[in-house]
Amino acid sequence: MVSDRDGSEARLRAMEEAAELIGTSSDEGTIWRELTGFLFRGPCDAAAVELTGGVRGGRSGPAARVAAAGDTAGLLDPPDGTAASAHVVSVPLAGRGEVYGRLLAARADSAFSADETAILHFAARLACAHVGHARRLAATEKIALDLQRALVAEPGRPHPNLEVASRYLPLGSRALVGGDWFETVRLHFGRTLLVVGDVMGHGLEAAVDMNAYRSVLREVASTDLAPHRVLRQLDALAAAEDDRRPATCLIVRVDPARGTAAYASAGHLPPAVFTADGRGELLDVPVGPPLGTGVGGYETVALPFTADCTILLYTDGLVERRGEDIDTSLARLAALRLTAGCAVPDVVDAVCAGLDAQHAEDDVAVLAARLRLRPPPEGAAG
Repeated sequence: MVSDRDGSEARLRAMEEAAELIGTSSDEGTIWRELTGFLFRGPCDAAAVELTGGVRGGRSGPAARVAAAGDTAGLLDPPDGTAASAHVVSVPLAGRGEVYGRLLAARADSAFSADETAILHFAARLACAHVGHARRLAATEKIALDLQRALVAEPGRPHPNLEVASRYLPLGSRALVGGDWFETVRLHFGRTLLVVGDVMGHGLEAAVDMNAYRSVLREVASTDLAPHRVLRQLDALAAAEDDRRPATCLIVRVDPARGTAAYASAGHLPPAVFTADGRGELLDVPVGPPLGTGVGGYETVALPFTADCTILLYTDGLVERRGEDIDTSLARLAALRLTAGCAVPDVVDAVCAGLDAQHAEDDVAVLAARLRLRPPPEGAAG
């Protein structure tokens, strides 16, 4: 006969093991599998977690079994539909007012003792606590990521004479927001300012600084300064803020009437241009220090920009790979060969696919632009 002391010690050891083995991940499915796996290795011959349909993304429906271990077919789901000759305990799965579902625990030879039942309930509560944390974390990250996408995905409208396409890819499927961004600003006389930037670091602080840089850019750009003077203003304003993170930035002022694009860079990687035949090249743009240093020293260089060319601006996540020299990474971008005559959105798609941007090691922001040709006046001679 097992003494009360021995039973208490066994129960304590089981609880310590549960605390060590359940909740090692922030993934909900993993937590439920850890729960059933722990119970199957312990007092159960079979264990299963069934989540009620009403609490999974707001969808109604029958309970869904999301994790199982042991002889669930024989002890919990007999093939002939008759009641299984097993001892089954159903434990509610709930936490902080939210009902997740139930835990089914079964054993073939004997009923669960009071200590074993207590272990079932403890393990279930532990798993629910971790799942609750995981769901709150996922909800917070989703809100933050939706905020980042909303900020990045809504640049200003360029002039109708310019066709623009963009893409933002966060790092990983559940990444926190970062500081990558792009923007377009209408100027006078049919010109448009194209901007891409990258605030150093990740997280909400980087996103806040990103939004600050973007807001100041819109205000400064409205004064119609040359690109290098816009960078100078951004640098001075950022340097005056003690807690503002440094950022790289590339500005392009497109002037369709003159067929030129004027470039200025604050520590950013060079832009690329793809011609109508799909060939690409990197442009030689003078690079000044990142914004926020207060050093200044930016230059503008004007280069031809014709209707058969597509400008591509991007953040470093598109090209950089850990352990690889940056020149090698940039050469990979320049070596891409796109389909001749492809549309601007197709250029963005092809570049992201060619450089495997979905598996990049950092956030990726891409902005592409091409002059939009006006149709000839009706009745004009061919």
